[in-house]
Amino acid sequence: MTIDIPEAYQRALDDFGALVHRVGPDQWENPTPCVDWSVHALVNHVVGENLWAPVLLAGGTSAEVGDAFEGDLLGDDPIKAFDTSAMPAIQAATDVHALDRLVHLPFGDVPGREYVTELFADALIHTWDLARAIGADERLDPELVEACAAWFSHAEPGYRQAAPPRGHRETPSGADAQTRLLASWGRRA
Repeated sequence: MTIDIPEAYQRALDDFGALVHRVGPDQWENPTPCVDWSVHALVNHVVGENLWAPVLLAGGTSAEVGDAFEGDLLGDDPIKAFDTSAMPAIQAATDVHALDRLVHLPFGDVPGREYVTELFADALIHTWDLARAIGADERLDPELVEACAAWFSHAEPGYRQAAPPRGHRETPSGADAQTRLLASWGRRA
C-alpha cells in the first residue's frame, strides 16, 4: 500500500463523516446501493464498526461484548452517534501497536494491519454508497481509491469467502480507477 493504512482509514472515515453531516432530515430512509439498507441502516453499520474497532484492536472478542453493538446505535441524534464513535475508532487504529496485534474476528484471527485495512476499505466504499443515496458528489479521494484497489486485488478471493460483497460487475473499457474499484465491490457507478 502506498499510504499509511491508519491514515487511509482516518481519511476515509473523515470523508464518510462529512457526508453524514450533510444528510437531510428527510434522507435517513433513502435507499442506498447496499441491498436492503437505508441511509440510516448504512450509517448504523459504520457506527457499529467504529464501536467494535477499539475493542477488537485492544484484543477483545465478540463473546466479551455480546450484543452491545447490535440494533439501532444512532438513537435520536445519528450525527452525534457517528461523531462519538469515530474518534475512538481512529485513535485505536493509530495506536503505535495496533497493526501488530492479533485481532479476534468471529471468522478467525487476523493481524491488526489486515483488520484496519478492511475497516478502511469498508469506510471508503460506504462513502460512495452514502454519497449516491443523498445525491452528493460521488468522487472518492483518488489516492484512497488506488490504495484500496491495490489491497483488494490481492485480498478479494479470501475476502469474498469471509464477508462476500455483491459480485464483481463488468466495466466498460477505459473505465477510471474508481469505477473499476466500485465494480469489484458489486457497485455500478
